[in-house]
Amino acid sequence: MGIVKKSPWLLHYDGSSCNGCDIEVLACLTPVYDAERFGIVNTGDPMQADIFLITGGINQANQAVVKQLYDQMPKPKVVVAVGVCACTGGIFKDCYNIIGGADTTIPVDIYVPGCAARPQAIIDGIVKAVALFQERTDEHNAEKKANKRAAKGKENNDGN
Repeated sequence: MGIVKKSPWLLHYDGSSCNGCDIEVLACLTPVYDAERFGIVNTGDPMQADIFLITGGINQANQAVVKQLYDQMPKPKVVVAVGVCACTGGIFKDCYNIIGGADTTIPVDIYVPGCAARPQAIIDGIVKAVALFQERTDEHNAEKKANKRAAKGKENNDGN
């Protein structure tokens, strides 16, 4: 992970898990593991979030909520699925109400398997998410600059 230009904000959402992964995610944010040392800030507001960290499988009750949270996040954004349930549906995948992992509803960039996922693995996923977010931010900023130059060039050509 290189130099982080912006501290990405992380939104944590529990789909329908047993809370094992949630406890490990919260442990990552405590001083024992201190995931914030990598520049992330935990938030509850999707409109301020850059990284969407989801635990638990997707069911019919939360599918619309997960999609809405994802849609409310500004671009660029990164999605991290933590735990086998968020990755594939886990041990609950054959239940009548489980649709599957997070990727059945939203695009997932990074998968952190485990039941429950270990804090070290979660932090590794967060570090990868920060690096991917920085890469996407750089691409997004370059695209905005190119569009701005193109608009300015078109404006100059129209004026002549």
